[in-house]
Amino acid sequence: MTKNHEVRRIGVLTGGGDCPGLNAVIRGVTKPAQDYGMTVFGILDGFEGFVEGKARELRNEDVSGILSRGGTILGSSNKGDPFHWPVEKDGNIEIVDRSQNVLRNYKAWELDAVIAIGGDGTMHICKKLMDMGINVIGVPKTIDNDLDATDMTFGHDSAVYVVSMALDRLHTTASSHHRVMVVEVMGRYAGWIALHGGLAGGADIILIPEIPFSWESAYDKIHQRELQGKRFSLVCVAEGAKPVGGEFVTKGTDAKRTDPIQLGGIGKVVADNIENNTGKETRVIVLGHLQRGGSPTPYDRILSTKFGAFAIELASKKVFGKMVALKGSKIGEVKIEEAISKQKLVKLNDQAVIAARAVGISFGDE
Repeated sequence: MTKNHEVRRIGVLTGGGDCPGLNAVIRGVTKPAQDYGMTVFGILDGFEGFVEGKARELRNEDVSGILSRGGTILGSSNKGDPFHWPVEKDGNIEIVDRSQNVLRNYKAWELDAVIAIGGDGTMHICKKLMDMGINVIGVPKTIDNDLDATDMTFGHDSAVYVVSMALDRLHTTASSHHRVMVVEVMGRYAGWIALHGGLAGGADIILIPEIPFSWESAYDKIHQRELQGKRFSLVCVAEGAKPVGGEFVTKGTDAKRTDPIQLGGIGKVVADNIENNTGKETRVIVLGHLQRGGSPTPYDRILSTKFGAFAIELASKKVFGKMVALKGSKIGEVKIEEAISKQKLVKLNDQAVIAARAVGISFGDE
């Protein structure tokens, strides 16, 4: 629903897990807004704040100096889906619909639109809010890089940097002790972090969800390196990787989340199997939330700023129901319905996969 009067009051929130670059987007939205005569309200703690009525006005001084800061000055939550709201009752978790609270607060704050910064889950929520009559503009954020409608999501480059730096450091200790080092990285059901991080960090084996791996193939790669006089190996494994015919390794479930499955533990499984079947001393490192924290890379700072500035430009033109997207070298917009229609997964013919194979990296499928 597009209102006839001028857009004067904009809400902005950061939904889902945090990642480097969120503050850069908030800054990219807030600073240009004053040139359009708009007031920006920061909704606190993602959609939780939208449901519970927590927000504060953002001025120029509030966003000064936050470009390089990790996390989000507004707070975030990956358990605040208004349509899947967890309530504790008699010691149990009951899921209820709190979307009407969002609509009431939207009207009470007299907002003309909301810029929602988030990943796939946030964009699905945005689509439902649009159907309720709320004007929404999405900004794609996820370290997983699994939104198909944009070539890149901010946060991914920063996560890849952390993985590559970890592999660089592990390379020296692995070679010194003649060990196999297994590094488990995030990514959910997409292998982009493991693929790009492993390629940048010189991994010998990369295991991703899109390419089920053979245990024997992984062992063979390590044996081949031994025969070549290379007495150590680096394995980069995505948390959603699984062997042929196997299942995802999980560490539990969380009923408060829209997707309750908590992936984790594949790194230890891989390390144990390698050590038991090759005789090589093996260690496992789980990078976990290190990939989400810290300062964004220059690439992510630039991309985040572009995304934020373009989102406020769309708002000024009353172009709603869109998600900002990078296509090639240009920033544009796509319908939110298109943004959530398909998950972006690694394909066998992806140039990064081809390049990795060319330099001798194994994906455990040969």
